[in-house]
Amino acid sequence: MTGRAIIWRDLGNILRAFSAMLFVSVPVALVWSEEYTIPALLVAGLLPLGLGTVLVRRYRGADEPAKLHGMMIAAGGWFLVAVFGGLPFVLVAVTMANGWFGAPAPSQTVLAFLHPLNAVFESMSGFTGTGLTMSVHENTLPATLQWWRSFIQWVGGVGVIVLTTAILARPGSGSLTLYESEARSEKIHPSIVSTVRTIWWIFLLFTFVSILVLWLVGMPAWDAINHAMTGLATGGFSVTDQSIATYDSWVIDAALVPVMVAGSIAFPVHYLVLKGDLGQLYRDFQTRWVFLSYAGGGALVTALLWANHTYPSLAADLRYGVFQFVSGMTCTGFQTAGSLGSWSPESQLALSLSMVVGGAAGSTVGGIKLIRALTLTKGTAYRIKGVFYPASAVRHFRIDGRVLDEVEASREFEEAAIIAFLWVVFLGLGIASLLLALPDGTTLANVVLEVASAQGNVGLSTGITGPSMPAVTKLVFLFNMWIGRLEIVPVLVLLRGLFQAVGAY
Repeated sequence: MTGRAIIWRDLGNILRAFSAMLFVSVPVALVWSEEYTIPALLVAGLLPLGLGTVLVRRYRGADEPAKLHGMMIAAGGWFLVAVFGGLPFVLVAVTMANGWFGAPAPSQTVLAFLHPLNAVFESMSGFTGTGLTMSVHENTLPATLQWWRSFIQWVGGVGVIVLTTAILARPGSGSLTLYESEARSEKIHPSIVSTVRTIWWIFLLFTFVSILVLWLVGMPAWDAINHAMTGLATGGFSVTDQSIATYDSWVIDAALVPVMVAGSIAFPVHYLVLKGDLGQLYRDFQTRWVFLSYAGGGALVTALLWANHTYPSLAADLRYGVFQFVSGMTCTGFQTAGSLGSWSPESQLALSLSMVVGGAAGSTVGGIKLIRALTLTKGTAYRIKGVFYPASAVRHFRIDGRVLDEVEASREFEEAAIIAFLWVVFLGLGIASLLLALPDGTTLANVVLEVASAQGNVGLSTGITGPSMPAVTKLVFLFNMWIGRLEIVPVLVLLRGLFQAVGAY
């Protein structure tokens, strides 16, 4: 069959796996006596299930996907689940606005989801682990929608393709191609199905441990469940009105830091540590630099806050500076510092830089990934030093425990440079779009932080994002979040394929 058949078949599989998320959410509505939300969940689940089943049956005999197909499937799949993931928000809002099935009167936060663009924005932000939100007062949402926001962020942290692979357990090269198309390359086991299942077991274990820890330090049980899910997934959605600042507790802040850090470490490292190899936390190149970056960056932001007299004491500067830097670099987006718009421009830009870089590849974080930033830094120094060597010299490039020859080093450096270049280009386009669309008085530092937050899949906000922002700005952020999660190239490949298909008619 044609390449289109391959793409449609696997998009159907993704939709079928996604529909299961709606059905397993029904017990949450029952526990919270929100039966009026159940019809919305069922309808929102049956639609992708029906469409996915039709596509799978229609293209059942399609071949395994090649790399090109994998990229288009990944980009298309993430876009589709974001669109269908918005259905529960819209349908519950419609149900409550009309008082169907005994639904209570909705809050203004719920009514905002009557606009489909707001619902899709919330869904895309959730699945991509961004955390920017259209919910002004999250505590007024029905518990079912609070759960749905946390659930999609939890699943999105590991990956939609990873979920589909784990459920369908389809062996062969096709699953590996799809797995790698989701910006992943690490393998724990030779079998890709065994790898994704191990990833899920690790993720489940860490989630339960995180829930227990947050509950023990004083967070209410429901809040602990949701914040553990979104913290470990480095997503940052909250069920409270002011994120983690609601609790105003340094103990809760301190408990959340290791949760976010755990989400920013590659799953293969977690696997080896759980098997007793604690030395991996130091020996692994990325993990070692993750900890060094958190320490150095936290100290830098603390110093900037102290120099600008942002808070009344050095202890407060340290508390908020370290937490927000870790929250930014892990791409989580939890906030304890109130409005970041009140921070000095240099403090905001330091935070923006951390969001651009992100944590370790193979984890749940966004950004260009720390390994690429290190590759660019070491690669640049390697090239400059090469000028002083004779042409006949045999040189090797060492990074991440590997020794690369000239050809291999060039390939690594080129891949990192391309991603970094595209990242900067689309970051600049997003900043320019916001400056044109937003009213006068919005500072450049605020806009840079907000766009970096969207494209880095972070969620920290200076107050720009909300249901009242212009529609064009929401669309720009939707695109930034989408390309940021998939590291840009798969989305560009999909768009090029769509333009070619349109041009053929």
